Amino acid sequence: MFNVETIRKDFPILQRKVNGKPLVYFDNAATSQTPQQVIDAIVEYYSYYNANIHRGVHTLSQEATDKYEQARLKIQKHFNAKASHEIIMTSGTTHGINLVANGFASLLEKGDEIIVSALEHHSNIVPWQMLCERSGAILKVIPMNDEGALVMSAYADLLSEKTKLVFVNHISNALGTINPIEEIIQQAHAVGAAVLIDGAQACPHVKPDVQALDVDFYVASAHKMCGPTGVGMLYGKEEWLKKLPPYQGGGEMIAEVTFEKTTYADLPHKFEAGTPNICGGIAFGAAIDYMNAIGFDKIATYEHELLDYATAQLLNIPGLKIYGTSKQKTSVISFNLAGIHPYDVGTLLDKMGIAVRTGHHCAQPIMDYFKIPGTIRASFAFYNTRDEIDALVTAVQKAQLMLS
Repeated sequence: MFNVETIRKDFPILQRKVNGKPLVYFDNAATSQTPQQVIDAIVEYYSYYNANIHRGVHTLSQEATDKYEQARLKIQKHFNAKASHEIIMTSGTTHGINLVANGFASLLEKGDEIIVSALEHHSNIVPWQMLCERSGAILKVIPMNDEGALVMSAYADLLSEKTKLVFVNHISNALGTINPIEEIIQQAHAVGAAVLIDGAQACPHVKPDVQALDVDFYVASAHKMCGPTGVGMLYGKEEWLKKLPPYQGGGEMIAEVTFEKTTYADLPHKFEAGTPNICGGIAFGAAIDYMNAIGFDKIATYEHELLDYATAQLLNIPGLKIYGTSKQKTSVISFNLAGIHPYDVGTLLDKMGIAVRTGHHCAQPIMDYFKIPGTIRASFAFYNTRDEIDALVTAVQKAQLMLS
């Protein structure tokens, strides 16, 4: 059974007050909150077996190495990768994207084409622009429509034998739109292009199966799925990871080093130079255990109920406009109040204990499409409640009265 009140007891921060009001945390698309079970894993690491990994023969190092590699196996199982060495531990989604972009700089030629979508986060735009500057490749963009969905007919027209790479997010962080990545991947492969999916916003809500998707690369961050900041993962098909050169040089990623020549370590260590975020990786595994114990089917069902309820209640407010109305959508609502700047609304909501995010959400091209400076974004997680949504609606109404 899914019992939200029981689940909420796992999150210490949900018990606190902000500005004298009970905290209502609706900024989950920026980062989720952390349950006590994951906090305990962090404390346990630093309290009992803090040591560097893969190098030491002493007990603490062996224990830390075992825990870290167990976390990699948990990630492999969760995403259904074929092998654990296809999981590269990173500092987060942005790191994973840049690792792939850097690698493809040596594989692209002038005139090659790469495709991104109009719904991308800046971290899935800027690295590809930098790649095009270095390689002479051409960047093309899948357009969006007024519902905040991709125009798939235009995507089909963009694809050609010149297309080498396609990069799209699984779910839009700004609008909550769920992109048809199965279709995107299939059509890209039909012209021989590789595909990277930015799963940062999807992984808190769904359980991607990278083999079923047949995706070439998939990236995610732990802090969006109840884990710590500063750690994430890149999944890559083995054949692609072997083609890409190392992203960084240093310890751990080498087989042998002489002043004449260096040979690189096998996967995954080829891409994991230096001391990793050991505690973060272990805690990432603990977060995956926690969410799987609840069940992603249950999480998705409950969050969709919250989305439907919040959408209906917010639309009762005169002058409120929601951006991103695709039928395929997750628990994110971006909205504005007519004639009022989103920053001003967000500031007043904070005074009432409600945490939302305002601005362009690192997705400025989306805001430019709608000709707005930004939005107020309320993003829900499985530990949020209808009562909290009611509190949001009341607070938005108060802010509207105060700022009109």
